[in-house]
Amino acid sequence: MACPLSETITDDQSQEKIQLTEGPGLLYGEYLRLDKILTAQRLLSAECNEEVHDEHLFIITHQAYELWFKQIIYELDSVRSLFCSDSNIYNATNHSSTIQNGPSHVLNESRTLEILKRLNRIVLILKLLVDQVTILETMTPLDFMAFRDYLCPASGFQSLQFRLLENKLGVKQEHRVKYNQSYTRVFGRDPKAIEEIKRSEEDPSLSCLVQRWLARTPGLESYDFDFWGKYKRAVERMLFEQEQTAQKQSKEQMKLYLMNSVQSRKAMFETIFKESLHNALVSRGERRFSYAAFQGAVMITLYRDEPRFSQPHQILTALMDIDSLITKWRYNHVIMVQRMIGSQQLGTGGSSGYQYLKSTLSDRYKVFLDLFNLSTFLIPRHLIPPLTKQMKTRLSISWNGRNTDNNQNNAENDTEIS
Repeated sequence: MACPLSETITDDQSQEKIQLTEGPGLLYGEYLRLDKILTAQRLLSAECNEEVHDEHLFIITHQAYELWFKQIIYELDSVRSLFCSDSNIYNATNHSSTIQNGPSHVLNESRTLEILKRLNRIVLILKLLVDQVTILETMTPLDFMAFRDYLCPASGFQSLQFRLLENKLGVKQEHRVKYNQSYTRVFGRDPKAIEEIKRSEEDPSLSCLVQRWLARTPGLESYDFDFWGKYKRAVERMLFEQEQTAQKQSKEQMKLYLMNSVQSRKAMFETIFKESLHNALVSRGERRFSYAAFQGAVMITLYRDEPRFSQPHQILTALMDIDSLITKWRYNHVIMVQRMIGSQQLGTGGSSGYQYLKSTLSDRYKVFLDLFNLSTFLIPRHLIPPLTKQMKTRLSISWNGRNTDNNQNNAENDTEIS
């Protein structure tokens, strides 16, 4: 018997074998078009015969940003397409066509895992972008000063892709810093850019599609489980118990403090139980979600341990992660700018530089602001309204996206679970 080890193919031998796989016949560099990518670094300082070493790092870093922005937009468009319809087949070459041509506003819930996967991919890319700022910070202010004048009038706020990314997420024009609202001043010489921006503002944003999805959360209907009515009664019970505790305090100062706290919480809860108050906050930009969407988000958060709400809750968490990481990226950028040019110099694009960037850190740029504030309206677990037997069954199965079980649910009598 021949020794099996004698037939083992070594690495050197395998490299001599003929390539057995067939393909389009492109080499690595050809497939990635590296001839274009690796020759796209134009050093203006070198063209002026005063080459500055760190300008190369500056260009590479920002080109990498733009490539990742493109991937984020690609993922965002696909997620918006999945949120938009349960019948249209996902088109990898033109996500926006599905959004524009046939939105049924109904999510095929079997695709929530795919949505979650792509949102988490965006989260990981944004984490990379946040860390990428530290590489740029290896450049000293004097190094930057050596080539900064060559950059005028170019500026980061002229990034078309980042503007599209914001719009597709759901940043509204009226929430932007005033200087950043006039995109015609920034992209006025590029009609295609203006057209892309306008289209991104007119198409349903991810925020809009998420709100439509949340508004359809099973159990919100007053004729069904009536979550909101039960939740309101649970809140009233919680506030009553807190008020009773405050009244029992022997020290007047502590009693007054606790009573004021209860009254403050009552006023806050009033803003979610009265639709008119909620809508007033939305009109002032202090809230983003529609009334029904906000109710759905609260319900998913409270019952996140139920199988049917597990992935929806993870989606809401991923959306907050995206908002958080973009804010962190902005913050890192602001700190870097202050470190490089101080707080008084104008930006190369004509903005106020550090002061302008600092103003973008406010909540006005948070698309999913309401999700961050959900913790304000949580109640203790023992006060969460118990699910009826029927509702427990509904939340133990996956959504089919059509609410076909509503008629059957209404015909059956629910039994409370203690």
